[in-house]
Amino acid sequence: MQVYLVGGAVRDKLLERPVKDKDWVVVGASEADMLDKGFQQVGKDFPVFLHPKTQQEYALARTERKIGQGYAGFECDTSTNVTLEQDLLRRDLTVNAMAMDDNGNIIDPFNGQKDLKNRVLRHVSDAFEEDPLRVLRVARFAARYASYGFTIANETKALMANITQSGELSHLSPERVWVETAKSLLEDTPQVYFETLRECGALKVWFPELDCLWGIPNPAKWHPEIDTGIHSMMVLEQSVGVSNKLSVRFAALVHDLGKGLTPPQEWPSHRGHEKRGLAPINTLCERLKVPNDCRDLALLMSEFHSHVHHAFKLKAATINDFLDKCDVWRKPERFADLLLACTADARGRTGFEERPYPNADYIWQAYLLAKEVNVQEIVQAGYKGAEIKQQLRQKRIHAIAANVA
Repeated sequence: MQVYLVGGAVRDKLLERPVKDKDWVVVGASEADMLDKGFQQVGKDFPVFLHPKTQQEYALARTERKIGQGYAGFECDTSTNVTLEQDLLRRDLTVNAMAMDDNGNIIDPFNGQKDLKNRVLRHVSDAFEEDPLRVLRVARFAARYASYGFTIANETKALMANITQSGELSHLSPERVWVETAKSLLEDTPQVYFETLRECGALKVWFPELDCLWGIPNPAKWHPEIDTGIHSMMVLEQSVGVSNKLSVRFAALVHDLGKGLTPPQEWPSHRGHEKRGLAPINTLCERLKVPNDCRDLALLMSEFHSHVHHAFKLKAATINDFLDKCDVWRKPERFADLLLACTADARGRTGFEERPYPNADYIWQAYLLAKEVNVQEIVQAGYKGAEIKQQLRQKRIHAIAANVA
């Protein structure tokens, strides 16, 4: 029985990146052997065990054989005869197919260290095509390591395109797609994930509402980059600088889906795209099983980002009604996130990346002034029922007007 550190822990150790999780592979052991040593079995599809003290994951060395469609369509062999090299052979990328023994020696049968040095993400074998999830995983790795100079090998890109064309991607579960997407959105260069998926045709399969934005023009005066798809990627890139929250980055990504529904004869104008975007956002969120907080912020972003962009032109009454519709009185943190996403949108344009965005502060200040209105004072003044709501609105508008002035 031999134990090796494998996968991402070895890769990141060689890259001198922080190692967050450690995965181990066990060669020459059976399930009974692991249980006898006090390990707790947790794997359903194949034997994975938790160490009795560290709770780190230890998996029996295994081989895989494709027997069905999708991510789960594999038959595994975890017999004691499976070698370390056979286990590494089934992995996705060469940089993920390295192991380290107890003495720190690197076992690298597929030249992962060479690809690591050359900053290349390359598949281990043609078996790469058997698992459609690898299209999303490679796109995620491309997003994670783009800042290190990594690119995807052309032959690996070709296999990713082949998987897409085969229709296998449609057999992935929405939950798996969202997990990879959510992880990618939280990377330092999340736009690379979506650009990679688009390049191999996969974006159209799971994100058609986003994929269709490329080629749709915006007015050059406000969008020197012109293309709506490019703008969406620029906004996502800018969102990294304003927030590390998944909901903010997702809202930034999908804020302009309504432009995909603008009649071509109206281009480059997109009047009414804000509310038109609500339906495709809901459709996308339902398809991917997107969490409610991400969906809700995305819907607010779509409907009201133009309000924030035109903040200094809005009347006090309009600002108050906007605050009401955003339910800022009960959910101020979500409203603050909306303003962050709007900031990313304003800066996600060619030449606007470093410009200040006072609109967000202006709207937030209006909220703070309106928040100071005391409801109890209105009640104590003798107002009842609908009168209270009417007086509250008028006083809030008056307070906001001081900011507008």
